[in-house]
Amino acid sequence: MEALEEMEEGDQTAGDLMSLNISDDLENLETDETEEEASVPSDVPDFDWSSIDTSHLPSSYKTNSWKEKELLHLADHFHQQYTHLCPDRKPLFIHPVNECGVQKFVSTTVRPTLLPYPDLYYWSGCASFVSDYLIMEPLKCPITPPSSLYSPTTILKYQRGNCFDFTVLLCSLLIGAGYDAYCVHGYATLEMCSLDQTQELCPLLRKPPEVPEEEDPNKYRIKYPLEPQSKFELQQKAKKEEEIEPAQEGEREEEEVEKPKRDRLHGLRVHAWVLVLAGKRKVPETFFINPFTGNHHSTTDECFLGIESIWNHRNYWVNMQDCRKGCKDLSFDLSDSICWEVMFSERKKPSQLPTESPKKDTDDMEKGEIDMSFEMPLSWVARIKVSCREFANPFSQGKKVILYDKAKLEKWAPYANGNGLVERLTVYADSDRTEEVEVKEWFKHREDLLYMREVNKQTQLITDYFKPGHPLLLKAHSYTSLEPETGHTVEFYHKARVDGLWKRFENATEMTEHFVGREDFLHMRHMEFGERDKKMIMAGIGTDANPRPIVQIKECFHRNPEKPADEDVEERVFMVIDDIIQLTYHLEVHDTIASKVVFCRVIGREKREDEIFLSRENSVKFQPWSSEKHKNMLHLYDLLWELRAEQKDLKQQVRDSEAEMLNILAVREEEEANIKLSISMYDTAK
Repeated sequence: MEALEEMEEGDQTAGDLMSLNISDDLENLETDETEEEASVPSDVPDFDWSSIDTSHLPSSYKTNSWKEKELLHLADHFHQQYTHLCPDRKPLFIHPVNECGVQKFVSTTVRPTLLPYPDLYYWSGCASFVSDYLIMEPLKCPITPPSSLYSPTTILKYQRGNCFDFTVLLCSLLIGAGYDAYCVHGYATLEMCSLDQTQELCPLLRKPPEVPEEEDPNKYRIKYPLEPQSKFELQQKAKKEEEIEPAQEGEREEEEVEKPKRDRLHGLRVHAWVLVLAGKRKVPETFFINPFTGNHHSTTDECFLGIESIWNHRNYWVNMQDCRKGCKDLSFDLSDSICWEVMFSERKKPSQLPTESPKKDTDDMEKGEIDMSFEMPLSWVARIKVSCREFANPFSQGKKVILYDKAKLEKWAPYANGNGLVERLTVYADSDRTEEVEVKEWFKHREDLLYMREVNKQTQLITDYFKPGHPLLLKAHSYTSLEPETGHTVEFYHKARVDGLWKRFENATEMTEHFVGREDFLHMRHMEFGERDKKMIMAGIGTDANPRPIVQIKECFHRNPEKPADEDVEERVFMVIDDIIQLTYHLEVHDTIASKVVFCRVIGREKREDEIFLSRENSVKFQPWSSEKHKNMLHLYDLLWELRAEQKDLKQQVRDSEAEMLNILAVREEEEANIKLSISMYDTAK
């Protein structure tokens, strides 16, 4: 038996030597890789962690209590069993040293904390704060976990850290907010480990998933035949596609050339991230959070290549599942002892204990089995604190720049810019980011309530978006210049307006207004203008004294169900210069041709003010009506009298709309010239 044991020990020693040789090769490969990465210039300045002052830190940072020492002893015993049973697995990340050089168990480094900020009550706010506040530092060796793990308080103080530092801080905030969160030690792709997002689409540019249209449940409905297609046209289209295919193949080859080379350390790069299990805080589905970006990922994401272990502030679990296909097939049921090996078995309540004889318990103790049930000591980390000023200004370098595929995202803290700019997204036409296509800007705390601006660099069209509460009730304003009559589209918060105006478009020759929810069912008004008097323009008279002549006013109405169709006007047109009024009525369900009335000016008769002349010569009617009153000339006379009065009022409304547009442009020009930021009365620092 001793000889067999010696042979087994010899085989094990040979296997260990072979694994050491393999690890040496990987280290050599890693050294070459790190030298290549070190040659690339980086915007992140180097920081000497050995120079930090640890004299002011509490005693819990510098020593271990008796309970922590017992915890480290049990962790070492667990690690010995693990290495004996799984000799091919890499060493676990269990008790690295802290900033004072003292070994600390990773679970005690997690410090659950709920900070007094509403945004940090949700996982998205916590992830965004950590990714913005800290500066990313790569691991010294990309294929091994770090030898040290500093406290979240130290990481917050110096605002920098590696993926494990990011993860522990984020997990502390998430657990404090009530989430079932865990730190993950595993493997990921080069892009995720190095925070390279240049091959990804910017999240702000992702379109929401399209909701599929529901099929008609009525299977007996009539199926109309498809439109006939010409075979000759189909043949010509196929020929064109054949001609285009070679060019597309050439483009595909160029794209393949542009693709980055395969990473030599693919599957070996160590990374840390956060796992959030479903259940607590009404989380519907388990997901990952990349602490570098703050983005959530599905557990089937191909960027995550494997998991070694996970931990929280209470326990430590080792993954016993096969990760050759990444994390997509992993089970995250931590109570499954086949999938996850727990370090400390949780003590169950007496009511939950199964009925077992005391003799069996005595036998287990006699066999010398170690009871791994252990109550985790409290965290040695001091309370995590973030001041209001630090929370409001998370960017240590003034701003943060993120490069995406054909896009660049810039972030600033509130009040960092005089115009209230906090975020800017620039979209480019090429991957080299040289030709700008579109720019989106987001603002905060502006008194004019402007919160977003879109600029189309190709058409130079600018669109401003406003929050509710603007003095002019503005919602959006599209323009190329703030000069009058140069093409402006203004949207209003129509519910706050008396006239229900929703949208207005104006240029030098026309103006169109759209209405919503009016009692008279008006939904559109279109005005056409003529040219101004050139003599008055040459004389230097302003636009106020020289208004544009109104050529035509057209109004459209929705159907009023309380009126008969032959009395409900659908469209009316006032040709002001030609002195013609045209009415078009709504259709009944069974009608095909609308009823119309046209009032024309009598040729050869001078027009007098406040005079209405009506005869059968200047009134044209097409009246397939059932009502007899439309055939009465007296009814048409009264109708024409009302229309003349309404035309006069409409002219005044058009002039009021022109004056309102001039006022809007003047106010917007003044607001842009003197931008003011609002400050909350509760912000004592400001």
